[in-house]
Amino acid sequence: MDSYLEIRPQVMEALAEGEPLVALESTVISHGLPQPRNLETAIELEQIILAAGAMPATVGIIGGRAVVGMTEAELAVFAKGENIEKASRRNFASVLDSGGMGATTVAATMMVARSASIDVFATGGMGGVHRGEALDISADLTEFGQTRVAVICSGPKAVLDVARTYEMLETLGVPVIGYGTTDLPAFYSRSCGIGLDQHVIDAAQAASIMAAHKRLPAAGGIVFANPPPEAAAIPAGEIEGIIEQALIAAENAGIRGKDVTPYLLDHLAEASNGRTVETNIALLRSNAEVAANIAVAYARR
Repeated sequence: MDSYLEIRPQVMEALAEGEPLVALESTVISHGLPQPRNLETAIELEQIILAAGAMPATVGIIGGRAVVGMTEAELAVFAKGENIEKASRRNFASVLDSGGMGATTVAATMMVARSASIDVFATGGMGGVHRGEALDISADLTEFGQTRVAVICSGPKAVLDVARTYEMLETLGVPVIGYGTTDLPAFYSRSCGIGLDQHVIDAAQAASIMAAHKRLPAAGGIVFANPPPEAAAIPAGEIEGIIEQALIAAENAGIRGKDVTPYLLDHLAEASNGRTVETNIALLRSNAEVAANIAVAYARR
């Protein structure tokens, strides 16, 4: 993997000095948020991390290299979303070989972060087990099970089968730890009705668990589940009705596989008059700040 990495100077310097770093994905820029909010948010997340005392490192594939620490100009190109392929573990080599551009998913960003020795990664929500009887499970979950990176997110995306996703993480031996909460958040909502038996109250406690986890043999990742800010959160009962309508629309439109989630997110944004987009941005900001605080606390150890 090292031969495909391009770690930018500011990130390399931070690594050499043992300074705290936070990885960020690029799929949320090219495929997750509408223009121009996607670029504005990408820049803001990096500023939040810097203000908290850590170095941001947005990951993306550019010209056959996995870039760690994209420039603002590169973020702007990704924000336009033109000829940007979504890159996960399964097609990572193909995107590299094409010499084009790829926006890294949660799974791919974890893989690159681990290769670049970055221990903390901030994102919005994780992929998981899709609703229905079909065997449709995101590669994010297996990545959590095998890649030692602490991921700060707001739980599984609400359009998924949240309960089965949580069960799958348990099967894979992935700790799901509430950050300031004893309930599992479900992206837009602060709770989905599932209690968590592990939780921390602050970044210092999270860093302590990370240090203990690192001593375990063949350990995978850790999920720190940070609920969306209360002012921006949408009650689970309210968002569930909109999701059910979106699922019916997707079925009627014949949407399948990897196209389901982006279709549902677009439908939710329209049906909620943009409220889901605002919640998404609010939780991304919160997760970036929490991740930076954890990275700083972990670096101090």
